[in-house]
Formats: sequence, structure tokens, C-alpha cells
Amino acid sequence: MGNMGKKSFLKGAAILGIAGLLTQVLGAVFRIPIANIIGTDGMAYYSAAYTIYVFLLVFSTNGAPAAISKMTSERLAFGKYKEAHRVFKLSFIFMAVFGAVLFCIVFFGGRFIVEAMSNPGAYYALLSIAPALLLVPLMSVYRGYFQGMQEMMPTAVSQIAEQGVRVAAGIALAIALMPRGAELAAAGAAGGGSIGPIIGIIVLVIIYAANRKRIAADTHTEKESAASIIKTLAMIAIPITIGVSIQPIMNLGDTIFVMERLQNAAGFITKAAEDMFGALTGFAIPVINVPMAMALSMALAIVPAVSAANSIGDRVELESNIKLGFRTAMIIGVPCSFGLMCLAEPVIRLLFPMQTESAPTAANCLFILSCGIVFLCIAQTMAGILQGIGKVSLAVYGILAGFAVKCVFTYILAGIDELNVSGAAIATLTGYIVIALVNFAAVKRSTNIKIDIRLSVVKPVVSGLIMSIFVLAVYRLCVGVLGNSITTILAVAVGACVYGIVLIKIKGITADEIEKLPKGRLLTSLLRKVKLI
Repeated sequence: MGNMGKKSFLKGAAILGIAGLLTQVLGAVFRIPIANIIGTDGMAYYSAAYTIYVFLLVFSTNGAPAAISKMTSERLAFGKYKEAHRVFKLSFIFMAVFGAVLFCIVFFGGRFIVEAMSNPGAYYALLSIAPALLLVPLMSVYRGYFQGMQEMMPTAVSQIAEQGVRVAAGIALAIALMPRGAELAAAGAAGGGSIGPIIGIIVLVIIYAANRKRIAADTHTEKESAASIIKTLAMIAIPITIGVSIQPIMNLGDTIFVMERLQNAAGFITKAAEDMFGALTGFAIPVINVPMAMALSMALAIVPAVSAANSIGDRVELESNIKLGFRTAMIIGVPCSFGLMCLAEPVIRLLFPMQTESAPTAANCLFILSCGIVFLCIAQTMAGILQGIGKVSLAVYGILAGFAVKCVFTYILAGIDELNVSGAAIATLTGYIVIALVNFAAVKRSTNIKIDIRLSVVKPVVSGLIMSIFVLAVYRLCVGVLGNSITTILAVAVGACVYGIVLIKIKGITADEIEKLPKGRLLTSLLRKVKLI
């Protein structure tokens, strides 16, 4: 099948997962000092601008890289190096035009947008983040191209560099502009979002230039038309954007229904409804975003691996990657679910120590949402597999089904006084389960794959249950002496070690699989020295 197809996606998933985790941590760290610098008014302006920015770029950050990686890997699987590079060049032109259109919409229509949101103070913040709309689509082309070659490090390095500079520049500009008022300070914080991508794209251009010599000449003379490549890109990227945007789409359901149902059905006054909605969207959901980033990284990493195997009909490699993808989703999802369920309130108090009044509500929402992390991991991974085998529309059906269920349950449950925002969290959990089941059934029906339930489900769950006992024991024994913050960190560390040890001991993960991870040989060597494998 060639070297490209034989590469395991495990290493790529780990690299993207670590980068996604670091990016999420940097983003969380950024919001704490920014909130202190620009205050609640400034955060209202910043959040409004940033929400619009994220919404407009969901195609560039999710759909386009996955589509480009799929198209690239399929051509490389047949040794069509020149055609793979044409995909890169034409995608670059297409995304440059796309970014320019987005920039013009925001730059020239910014006043109308903020007025429509009833938040005119967000105008300068929206303008300052607009230049990023020119650069992020271009970064998506480089990232997709490298991911298609199953080289995940360029994406990871550029992501971390971009986010690091965004955080530093945003804080510095916010401090410098705060004396001129909250509106300009918010613009400064948002402006970091335009400076970060400059560094990100410089990193990618340097890596691309260093790898140009790898674009080898080939003997294939047939040439696809430019229109055909662009049409294929759009046809793949648009449904992929929907298929892998589970969390933003679910959050949209909360934005549409929760505030209205809390006030008009459950009978809460506006301030109480805002506090509860803030506990859900400001505290609980950002915590879920961390494992979500790892799940999305795994989904993006599996697309080119599955696509390459599928395009040349390598059934053995295809089955191997699908089975490994499902098992990896379980191995990552189970400890995240169980760990956050055990430590929901301690984690909220650790991350948001100043928000003591909102902590119980946020912790309750986090506990419910945590139950769904394992289903979210399965849903994202299965969506990646469906995209890889060319069944992109099936992933869209999954998320549409989940979103419909989410909206119905949110409308009903958030309107019940006793449930309030917990009802919205239950609705999200139900939506995750529906998407996971629909996507898994679609993969099974499309590939006729047989999953080893004992290996892929039972062993991770057993390891997770044993981990949970240790996590709860450590927290309850130590919290009175060490306090919440230190004890929570200690419990997480102990839980991670116990989960890993038990999983290895019951052969839920093999030495060969560990070796495929970044620094895997060093890790297996250490594990052998301590007689764990």
C-alpha cells in the first residue's frame, strides 16, 4: 500500500491531541487575566466578537483541513504527487478568496452585525479580529496538506505558536488600551487573535519550504480540471464542517432555547436566568472543550489514514484503522468521563475559585455533560471514519438527528423549574448519545466491521471504574489536609497513573501500540524497567 498508508494514525492523533490540549489550556489561561483586566463589560464585548469569529471560521478550522487532507492522501496513495500538490495550490486560491469575502463582510458590515446583536460596544473588538479571517483559511490549507501526508507535527507546532502569541499579544494590548475604556481594551484582547495567525502561518510556510523537495515527480499524466478539484473540495468540506462541529452546533441549541425557557416557562427572573446560563456556558462547557479537542484531533487524524486505505482497496489496513480508532476513542473517553464525574465540583472550584456562588450549578451541569464525553469521542471518531470512506453525508445525518433530539429535550427540560439548566445539560448528553449511536451504526453498516467488545469496551470501562475508586479515595482522604486545589490535581495525577497501569496489566493496550505513540519506544523501555509490560 506504500509508506503513506502504512503509517498508523495513532501517532498523528496523539500529536494533534497534545497540541489541542495545550491550545485549550492556553485559551483557558488567557480568559482568567483578560476578565480581570477588562472587567465584565469588556468581556461582554470580547465574547460577542469572538463568538462571531469562531462561527465564521468553523469551515476553515474544521471542514477545509479535513477535506484537503482526504483529497491529498487519496492521491498520494496512488503515487500522484503532482496532483496532490495541485490540490494544495488550488485550495490555497479558493481559501484566499473565501477569507477575503469573510473579511469584507465583517470589516464593512461590522456595525450592522453588532447592532443586530444589541451589543454595539463590540464593534471595535470585531474590527480588530477581522484580519484573522484573511489568515486562518490559508493556515487551514497548509494544515490539511500536511495532514494528508500524515504529518501532524506542522499543524501541532503552528497551533501552539499561534495560540501562544495570541494570548501574549491579547493580554499586552488589553493592558495598554484599558486606560482608554473597556471597548478599546476588548479590541486589544481580540486583536491578539489577528496577531497569532501571522506567527502560525510563518511557521507553516517555513516547514512547507523545507519539505518542497519531497514533492517528487511521478509518471501519471492524467490531470484533473481545476474546477473539478475545487468542486470536490467544497462538496467534501461543507458536510465535514457540519459532521465534526458537534460541540458548536450543540451550543447553538442552548443559545436559542435556554434563556427563553428559563424565563418564560420555568419562571426565573432575568438575572437568575443569566447566572444559571453563565454557569452552564461559561464554566461547565469550557471544561468539556478540553476532551472535545482531543476527540476532534483524533477524528482529523483518522481521516487521511482511512481514506488512503479505502481509496486503494486495502481492506486489512482499513479494518485495522477503524478498530483502532474506536478503541482509542474509548481509551481516551472513558477516563475523561469517569474522572470528571468523580471530580465535577472540585474541578470547577479549582478552575474558577472566585465563582463560589455559581459552583454548585456549574458542577451539576459538568457532572451530566461528563457522562457524555465518551459518546462525544465515539461520535467524532466515527464521523472521521465516515469522511475517510467517502460517506460524508452519513455523518451529517448523525449530527442532525442529535441536534433535533437536543433541541426538543432542551425545550422541554429547561422549562422545568427543578431542572432548569441541568435540563439543558441532560439534553446535550442525550444528543451526544444519539450522534454516537447513529454514526457507529453507519460505520458498521458501511464497512461490515466487527468490533471486539471485550477489548474495546469492557477493558477501558473496567480500568475506568478502578481508577474512579482511587480518585475518590485520594480526594476524600486528602482534601481536609491539602485543600481543594492541590488535592484535585493530586487525584487527577493518581487517577491517570492507575488507569494507565490497569489498562496495560489487563492488556487493554499493547506494547506495540504504545511504541506507535510519540516517544513510544522510550515509554515502552521505561515501562519494561518497572515491569509493567
